[in-house]
Amino acid sequence: MIPKNKFQAPTGMHDILPPDQPYYQKLYSAAEGIVDFYGFKKIDTPILEDAELFSKGIGLSTDVVEKQMYALRTRGGDFLALRPEFTAGIARAYIEHGMFNLPQPLKFYSIGPLFRSEKPQAGRYRQFHQFNLEMFGEQTPVADAQLIQIFYNILKELKFKNLVVEVNSIGDSQCRPYYKKLLANYLKARESSLCADCRRRAKQNPLRVLDCKEEKCQPVKAQAPQIVDHLCEACKAHFKEVLEFLDELDLPYRLNPYLVRGLDYYTKTVFEIFQESESGEKSAALVGGGRYDALVKLLGGRDTPACGGAAGVERIVEHLRGAMKIEPGPQLQSKGIFLAQLGGLAKRKSLKLFEELRKAKIPVAESFGRDSLKAQLRSADRFQVPYALIIGQKEALENTVIIRDMKTGKQDVVKLDKAVDELKKQLKK
Repeated sequence: MIPKNKFQAPTGMHDILPPDQPYYQKLYSAAEGIVDFYGFKKIDTPILEDAELFSKGIGLSTDVVEKQMYALRTRGGDFLALRPEFTAGIARAYIEHGMFNLPQPLKFYSIGPLFRSEKPQAGRYRQFHQFNLEMFGEQTPVADAQLIQIFYNILKELKFKNLVVEVNSIGDSQCRPYYKKLLANYLKARESSLCADCRRRAKQNPLRVLDCKEEKCQPVKAQAPQIVDHLCEACKAHFKEVLEFLDELDLPYRLNPYLVRGLDYYTKTVFEIFQESESGEKSAALVGGGRYDALVKLLGGRDTPACGGAAGVERIVEHLRGAMKIEPGPQLQSKGIFLAQLGGLAKRKSLKLFEELRKAKIPVAESFGRDSLKAQLRSADRFQVPYALIIGQKEALENTVIIRDMKTGKQDVVKLDKAVDELKKQLKK
């Protein structure tokens, strides 16, 4: 038990310990392998950005900006915020570095921590990680469908089953204002049936009510007018093509007319990907995203169509941890070796030999901090290496090394400067 007077990680923030690291690496490796095929290039943006970037890009009336953003004033007077999401920062980088002058579309991916001060719960933390994809300069519906397909492929690569895509269109500046007015009138007549947050949202931004998860608001949501019935012709045609592409790709999707996502920059297509149990119970969203054609211009850039999405790393890792066992700790390749030493002079000789093995690209483990040869050989057994190199005081004085076959126990003594070449011969056998 940890004493109460000891420091602990802040509420909602967690350590990723060595036993958990392989699950994160498995996700990152699978995702990077797939997005590389589709031509995405990695981009890293600062963890701290100008707070106005998020309030302007995400929207002042969103929960993220109103309640969840970590903001601070620096000693120099700058008002900064820990990034609560990736897209606004990447759009800022796109504008700042003049990337609109490059051949379009541009495809980026990002991995890293994000920060939101919300109530911690299973798979959701105040410091969390996302795998993020963005496509700039592409307005065709095929981009929306391909983005969904890529995230779906990543989850399938990680052995997720019973995946379902939920998709909707929330229109654009041509058709959404009329729908928001229609929705606001509907909600006003049912104000007493809404939670406190949604009574406020109904006045500031009625679309946010459709994103509410409170049980009290669900009956009101279920009877609300649907935006797909009020799309302009351009948005309707765009969404129709997105669905046709999803049909062609044989992706399992269903329409969710109340899916709006929680950020104001979205236009037209929005989507989320879930895993369903055999009983039909839906998991928390593993992936979410959509199109944001107005964001780049809103932030001061040129009129640039764009779409993107993000996978929740902690939620995916939680599944991986329950579905598969990945051995933690240092893992040597099957042809790795263990380097053991005994005594001060032997330790110095071993350090030099260790570097020669590294240059020869021979995987090697060691335990330089231990003086007991017996304990070191037990470590060699744990690593299941075929050979151990042993340098004791005698060998150090004579510039030799013992090559021990860990399976048969046979030992050969060779000159120290010939050890790497001899080991290569043994490993080839």
